[in-house]
Amino acid sequence: MELHRGRLIDHIQLVVADLEASRRFYEAIFKVLKVPVESNSPDHFWADELFVSKPDGPEAEGVLTGRHHLAFQAADRQMVEDFHAAGLAAGGKDNGAPGERAKYHPGYYAAFLLDPDGNNIEAVYHGEANRSASSVRLTFDMPA
Repeated sequence: MELHRGRLIDHIQLVVADLEASRRFYEAIFKVLKVPVESNSPDHFWADELFVSKPDGPEAEGVLTGRHHLAFQAADRQMVEDFHAAGLAAGGKDNGAPGERAKYHPGYYAAFLLDPDGNNIEAVYHGEANRSASSVRLTFDMPA
């Protein structure tokens, strides 16, 4: 049997009620996490594998807004703390201040925010580790 290593998830789409509020929130936290936000479309934006769109945009196709949990990797504890502060300043709500969550595993250092649509957004630092897959950068245009 041949084993393949890489990403389990190709992409995640969030359908949000207020795209501009979400854009401000995600641009703030992704700036801290050093992830660029792409697209100046009035209907959507994306950052790596996360795609965010309006409920009435052509990309949403009737998908409703909802509550999801997304956890992003942080490079260190300071990045988790900066993520939390940036998210609060950009309109997010505290859902768990930065700190160790030993109930998950020793060294699990995370912070949790609720984005403008109530999605639970986390930054987590697990300690020193190597990524299992090289970074992939996708560039594409969505149909109008």
